[in-house]
Amino acid sequence: MPQTIFPDPKGTTMARIGSTDLDVSPLTLGGNVFGWTADEAESFAILDAYVAGGGNFIDTADAYSAWVPGNSGGESEAIIGRWMAARGNRDRLVIATKVSSHPERPGLSADNIAAAAEDSLRRLGTDRIDLYYSHFDKEPYAPVAETLGAYDALVKAGKVRHIAASNMTPERLTESLDTSAREGLASYVAIQPNYNLVSRDTYEGPPADIAAERGLSAIPYYGLASGFLTGKYRPGANVDSARAGSAGKHLETERGRAVLAALDAVAARHDAELATIALAWLLAKPTVVSPIASARTVGQLPALLAVADVKLSAEDVAELDEASA
Repeated sequence: MPQTIFPDPKGTTMARIGSTDLDVSPLTLGGNVFGWTADEAESFAILDAYVAGGGNFIDTADAYSAWVPGNSGGESEAIIGRWMAARGNRDRLVIATKVSSHPERPGLSADNIAAAAEDSLRRLGTDRIDLYYSHFDKEPYAPVAETLGAYDALVKAGKVRHIAASNMTPERLTESLDTSAREGLASYVAIQPNYNLVSRDTYEGPPADIAAERGLSAIPYYGLASGFLTGKYRPGANVDSARAGSAGKHLETERGRAVLAALDAVAARHDAELATIALAWLLAKPTVVSPIASARTVGQLPALLAVADVKLSAEDVAELDEASA
């Protein structure tokens, strides 16, 4: 489904999510690093720089960052909430968060969704969540109608504006969309897949087909493959990053090396950084409205925000497609 484009007051081109009234910037700022690899002061600086650069779409989850020793989950939401309170800018932002993976709020049962939403609203210091995701839909599965009924109640109460799905099988996604249509319940308007130049089969195929057929927008996570597509992972390079293990593994594959070579070539033609080109490739794909990327320092942001100024040619996209096939 073609996305409706709108200019924002700062000149950044905005895209509309599905059939909603949510207009979002070309780059979604990932909040998974807040309270993990970025402390509160650095997180505030990153958020300030992102907004100053024309960004308005922030993605987090109630589980971020429960995996860090000493954390319990909700740290990212709480940092974002304190930042919005300090800046007084809530109404200028689109805030997305997720439910089902917090250690104390697991799953997609009606009771859990209701309780987790209240927790997220409190931590974010807001009265509504703009886009609320089913983070993981896994066994033991909650009945689809129960999950959607809980979301519908939150939408009717004004606590959630729209709902979306992440990490959901095509079968469960289709069942959910059909149930919403049949029962008149709130319906998913977007999906958040793992999708990038070295992970294409995680979205292309049935998930992308459903998105196109049902008018859903895609908001991919791991847009830079945990940093691999920035180009900093090269043979012999020693990268100081919490994600070095997961990113560096792509150097061991022929496809990973071919993708870097193609990114080098396309980036040189555009006088751009590899990260910018990798995100621009995602934006060139049908259904994608705003890929997610995170920055653990302010210095990493310019290459990400630059995606708003780069438009790949058909030849650029074909070269990257071939290298990543």
